[in-house]
Amino acid sequence: MVCRGSLGDHYGRRRVFWIGVWIFAVASGLCGFAGNIRQLIAARALQGFGAALLVPGSLAIISNSFSEQERGSAIGVWSGLSAITTGIGPVLGGWLIEHVSWRAVFFINLPLALVVVLISLRHVAENSDRETTHVDWLGAILAALGLGALVYGLIESSQVGFKDRSVIMALAAGVVVLLLFLFVESRLSSPMLPLTLFRSRTFAGTNLLTFLLYAALGGTLFFLPLNLIQVQHYSPTAAGAVLLPFILIVSFLSRWSGGLVARHGPKLPLVVGPLITAVGYLLFLLPGIGGNYWTNFFPPVVVLGLGMAITVAPLTTTVMNSIAQNRAGIASGVNNAVARTASLIALAVLGVVMLHVFRTGLDHRLSTANLPASVAQSLQSQSIRLAAIDIPENVNPETHRLIRHAVDESFMSGFRWVMVIGAAIAAASAVNALFRIGAMRRVPTDTKSWWFGARYACCLSDITLFLF
Repeated sequence: MVCRGSLGDHYGRRRVFWIGVWIFAVASGLCGFAGNIRQLIAARALQGFGAALLVPGSLAIISNSFSEQERGSAIGVWSGLSAITTGIGPVLGGWLIEHVSWRAVFFINLPLALVVVLISLRHVAENSDRETTHVDWLGAILAALGLGALVYGLIESSQVGFKDRSVIMALAAGVVVLLLFLFVESRLSSPMLPLTLFRSRTFAGTNLLTFLLYAALGGTLFFLPLNLIQVQHYSPTAAGAVLLPFILIVSFLSRWSGGLVARHGPKLPLVVGPLITAVGYLLFLLPGIGGNYWTNFFPPVVVLGLGMAITVAPLTTTVMNSIAQNRAGIASGVNNAVARTASLIALAVLGVVMLHVFRTGLDHRLSTANLPASVAQSLQSQSIRLAAIDIPENVNPETHRLIRHAVDESFMSGFRWVMVIGAAIAAASAVNALFRIGAMRRVPTDTKSWWFGARYACCLSDITLFLF
């Protein structure tokens, strides 16, 4: 995404954004027509390439369309409208999977992409800053290889352990290649990731906050639908709707929170927001198996949404205000890359934690059950599936219930550990903001003139993010 942000700065932000939308649309069609898992994976990879072109570009377009005084509110509206469509996505996707087909989830992107292209051609002006003489393809390749090796090693470790030779080699290669990436970037005249950007205390601090906060968010919420569907037995549509309060709170409060930077500076919302988010994760420790949604999951989802609503728009605004606007594409690309990388690494790490706690808990709970060797072996071999384990049919009903309860309780133990880690990471992001984010100059806001210009850009970004 950093490279794609640089492409936008160099070749034109609207042009690169437009190309990304088309690639994403074509890839979505290929996903819908995929005949096997390999074709689907390849098409999803192409989707990721298109997304890497369009996501940083959408924010850079908005950042370049507004002055510093108006940018916080504009980014707040962008965040709010994006949250609305992000909330629609899981619910609509779950309904389509239940009542139509999983392929429809991909085909729905095609008309949306056409609308995005038409809006961008009509209402978004082209702009670029050709201060770089070339695109840093070497940096892009090294970053992709390094992160790919690191994440592969973490994922494989959950199955074969950290002592396996392939895991050790993958992790070592990932670290070496990423160090080489930093060395190369420090030597190039026009790097993909200008390390000089991090001389800004605010830019470095906000990106560290982004890494921590999105590591917590991406790593923890991956397991929530698994809990809801596999353990609580929600339908896919109902599971998709569980986070709607989170989405609605973020969407309705984002414009207000985006203006907090201009009125109070960035430090206050970037400390308070993550702390509230940490409380939301801790509230996920309370639900057990069964029970009512309104008492079990509604309270933590609401608190989590409030914390993120206070944080997201001020965080994005502070990142974009911390460097010159001719580097908007790079700034957006760096911040998006940090967020995606954080989620990816956190998911791999928390996946290892979840699987370890699940396996340990399941072995302990079934140690006195005197299960037949074939049944115990079957459960052990399926442990990677977590609560989706298929219980062998050759057991009596009482044993079946005992195994099912042990599986569900073991999953809940792992789920609670994941949420504790998420709370700790969110709290660490608040501490980072307290010591690393300075009190930036407050600027007066003018809310009378920016809305009409912002509505097309925000609508554009909003529809784009819905494609995910």
